[in-house]
Amino acid sequence: MAYEHVLIEKKDRIAYVTLNRPKVLNALNDQLVAELGEIFNDVAGDSAVGALIVTGAGEKAFAAGADISEIHEKDAVRGLEMAENGQRVFRVLETMGKPSIAAVNGFALGGGCELSMACTIRIASENAKFGQPEVNLGVTPGFAGTQRLSRLVGRGVAMELTLTGRMIDAAEAVRIGLVTQVVAQDELMAAAEKTAKTLLGKGPLALAAVMELVNQGYDLDFDDACKLEAARFGVLCGTEDMKEGTDAFLNKRKPEFKGR
Repeated sequence: MAYEHVLIEKKDRIAYVTLNRPKVLNALNDQLVAELGEIFNDVAGDSAVGALIVTGAGEKAFAAGADISEIHEKDAVRGLEMAENGQRVFRVLETMGKPSIAAVNGFALGGGCELSMACTIRIASENAKFGQPEVNLGVTPGFAGTQRLSRLVGRGVAMELTLTGRMIDAAEAVRIGLVTQVVAQDELMAAAEKTAKTLLGKGPLALAAVMELVNQGYDLDFDDACKLEAARFGVLCGTEDMKEGTDAFLNKRKPEFKGR
């Protein structure tokens, strides 16, 4: 299916999702977010896809925030609807049980930063810029930026960044833990693909369990989180993937996981 503002390609078990409004730095308008929702739901249910790469068209931006002209026309009710819808779409990406990689090629501001944080892993080009500048518009982040940022970089750093609206470069982003890797701009997609292919070689049930444990366990009491981890470990010990993975290790061969 063709979309107006998002490109989608599936190749070698990887779904490539590209925000495609380069003339406005891939700003996230309502239609683009709706298209992302359809795509993420499709990818979540597609057994032929094991990982996603999310990026922006052009060389300047991943996504330079929400479409301010649309925000300007919102009232309290429609603003709430906009925030809840964006949160719902990004939550599908975060919880689909398949790893996603944000290949951040330039500006990732506001909703763009929030979209990158909903991905499992963030890789940035050297020219990438991150920020939550919503206070400059008289609003807060709306797509869970205050919540994901504080969980990724700590409450103190998140508070400073969201209160000042300060934009940071890729070097600072990797230093504070917002991204895990910074590469030259012309190496960005190759780095994202390398990471995706590495993940595709792992047991898919184990990948889904790890993401669930990290995301859910973070907000649990430590002992309860450990119980959740033990439960998932036990479940995985009863799977064909566990037998295949351990047998492959013992026999010095590459495992062929089936996801069951």
